Amino acid sequence: MNSASPPDYLAIGHMSVDMTPDGPMLGGTVLYGALAAARFGARAAILTRGNLDALNADLRRQLDEIAGQVEIVVQSSHHNTSFTNLEHAGRRMQELHSWAGEIDLSGAPPAWRSAEVIHLAPIAQEIDIRTTGRLSAGLLGCTPQGWMRRWDTRRFGAVQATPLRLPTDVLSRIDAMVVSSEEYANARDAVESVGRRALAVVTRGQQGAMLIDRGSSSDLSPFATKIVDSTGAGDVFAAVLFLMRSRRESTPRSARYAAAAAGLSVQGHGLGSIPAIEDVEELLGVQASDYPG
Repeated sequence: MNSASPPDYLAIGHMSVDMTPDGPMLGGTVLYGALAAARFGARAAILTRGNLDALNADLRRQLDEIAGQVEIVVQSSHHNTSFTNLEHAGRRMQELHSWAGEIDLSGAPPAWRSAEVIHLAPIAQEIDIRTTGRLSAGLLGCTPQGWMRRWDTRRFGAVQATPLRLPTDVLSRIDAMVVSSEEYANARDAVESVGRRALAVVTRGQQGAMLIDRGSSSDLSPFATKIVDSTGAGDVFAAVLFLMRSRRESTPRSARYAAAAAGLSVQGHGLGSIPAIEDVEELLGVQASDYPG
């Protein structure tokens, strides 16, 4: 991709190093989202911050493979953002081990600031919401989970949930927002505000999703797929939804593509399970009776 021209899809946020029983793994909404966009034929890019030199050889090799599909600008930091995700009594808990710092939006190649889709994808308070006014996307999408997380900035450790507070002028510019059912309680006001004039979605895992499109609510059925690993499914859903809407597809059609992509992504592990558009269209064809248009 030529960074002098706007990408079709730009994700902004931290890549993460997730500590798992099988060792460290790459994660973060930007990786899942940008790869999903690329596999849907988009010219995809990532603006992030981190320390690539601190990655082990396996992670660096994996990132090099991703960079063959997605253009990545990494602002330098002493650290990478690193989490451990835990399950306790059916609820996910997180511990933050290190933080890469705030992303400077002015550090993006100038053409990127007018990408067809800009996906604000914070995972750990790395985007200063007050600086997003310098972006001029065709479609501004948002998965605000990282603005609903707080932690002890001196010692890191346990991540706590906090209410989402976005300025009115920012809410008025968001064209599409996606939150999970777990996040909804802390994001209700923002979801309702965006949903009144644009598109807001609350994902519900195996129960599908709730769509709020210009004040009209509807339910989206999930695709029946075997779940191996649900990591990143919501990120894939959001990226595909934003991309399809930017291509002037209807909300129902865009949402079904997004749901199908998310459904396929959970059938494998990690970034390698993100489907191509051909796989999604095959699934939609098999379940044509559920597909509106």
